[in-house]
Amino acid sequence: MTSLDRLNVSRETTDLLTQFSELVERWTVRINLISKASVDGIWERHVADSAQLFELAPEFEHWVDLGSGGGFPGIVIAIIAKEARPEARITLVESDLRKATFLRTAIRELGLNAKVIAERIEELPPLGADVLSARALADLPALLEFTELHLAKSGTAIFPKGQNWRKEDEAARQLWSYSLDPVKSKTSAEAAILLIKDVSRV
Repeated sequence: MTSLDRLNVSRETTDLLTQFSELVERWTVRINLISKASVDGIWERHVADSAQLFELAPEFEHWVDLGSGGGFPGIVIAIIAKEARPEARITLVESDLRKATFLRTAIRELGLNAKVIAERIEELPPLGADVLSARALADLPALLEFTELHLAKSGTAIFPKGQNWRKEDEAARQLWSYSLDPVKSKTSAEAAILLIKDVSRV
């Protein structure tokens, strides 16, 4: 079974994910959206890895993805939400203007209910996200700074992390109090997806 089969989405959503993957491949020739080495494995390493975050999310009205880069997970989330939660809003924060232009192009071409904010995360007014995500953006202590600013009180942060996530959690506990539910990643044996709530400073 391929990662495409495991996504458990409709044919329409699969078609949009395929279009998006092709768009990423074309743009990566010009700007570094994903590493050239990972282009051939884009479904497993990027699409499926991003899609599993949607499955773990509670019901939401506003999902904010920080440091969206090449659209993983932000655009993948917006594609799945187009059918699964069409009323939901997706906000992508990306300060790199070239990547922000790519994200806006993808949103327009795929007809997604999403917007891009091309500013620095820490300089934005609070975004009040029900769900906050960030993939390969920063370590957990830094992510919790952003979480305090942009996650609604009752919201959930969803952060995919690699094999060193326990060390990041240990470091973060020196500064922050939060509830943590680590979920095993479906795409990497050593990785975990951290579901975080009730964030406050120690």
